[in-house]
Amino acid sequence: MSNPVKGKINVFKIAATYIGTIVGAGFASGQEVFQFFSVYGFGGIWGIILSTILFFFFGYMILILGQKLQAESYVKVVRFSNGKILGTVIDIIITVFLFGALAAMIAGAGAIFSEQFNLSPLIGTALMASVTLLTVLTGITGVINAISYVVPILLLSVLFITIYSFVTNPLTSEELRLAVEFNGSSPNWFISAIVYASYNLVIAIAILAPLGAQTTERKTLFWGALLGGLGLGIGVVAINFSILTNIVDASVVEVPMILVAEQISPIIQLAFAVVLFAEVYTTAVGNLFGFVSRLDFINQGYKKWIVISTTVLAFVVSQLGFSTMVEYLYPAVGYGGMLLLVGLLYSWIFKRDQFRN
Repeated sequence: MSNPVKGKINVFKIAATYIGTIVGAGFASGQEVFQFFSVYGFGGIWGIILSTILFFFFGYMILILGQKLQAESYVKVVRFSNGKILGTVIDIIITVFLFGALAAMIAGAGAIFSEQFNLSPLIGTALMASVTLLTVLTGITGVINAISYVVPILLLSVLFITIYSFVTNPLTSEELRLAVEFNGSSPNWFISAIVYASYNLVIAIAILAPLGAQTTERKTLFWGALLGGLGLGIGVVAINFSILTNIVDASVVEVPMILVAEQISPIIQLAFAVVLFAEVYTTAVGNLFGFVSRLDFINQGYKKWIVISTTVLAFVVSQLGFSTMVEYLYPAVGYGGMLLLVGLLYSWIFKRDQFRN
């Protein structure tokens, strides 16, 4: 697997890679946003603001540590920030979740094919597994490029749908009242925001840590993390408002954002389904790459077979269904991932010398 020349990673690629690693089936489809923010009504807005701040702060920390430790995978960052024993526990959590999230992305592709194209979900899952496998086999350069190209298209698509929804179907106080009648993934918006940022950072660290090692300029890492965090926040806000204006109908489908796009026109619906599939792909690629890079103790000659066998097993697990995995797997890992955030915060406060140039 080839690597890019160190120092060639710019601010845009860091931001786009950060966003693309996170905005997969759950984010772009609206399923995550519905369960973690929309159901809290107006409180969900505060939750989005909090999660955006956390994305920037902890994303920047991970990038800096990746640079300082010259991390080839996330393991060095986790062990440095959380110690050997707790770091091992978090390492296991991350590794398991990377695989579980990969399976969720493949399942998400199946949901898109089933709900939007009236095709067997097996076609969608098989296609997603195949293109993800082929991309990861090209190495981190292919991963970064694949993610960078798709992210701007998704954000523009989401903003277009949101603006159109606002103009034609403005948000009302009644819809905000109805929203809080649905069950959320956490007791309140504050905990939900932390859990949301936590499990997404568990995914992102797999790419951000080695990405930081590929960059020589600290300001590049800072602005990349800031733009990445803001991009994620803007995307979540846009999706949240789109769902709130269709809260009742959105609560009964696996892909709420395509429901919103359908109300604009069948062409927009089809176009967004394609964009969504591409975003599921970027996150699946990040998850598979992160999972395989963790297995750095395995002889490089076997890496190709590890990638293939991991993809096949994730394809099998994906048959559990997309919304089920988002509802139960993501919050569970989010609570476990809080240990990672605490460790990063501790190292930021008490190991400041490691963050200096």
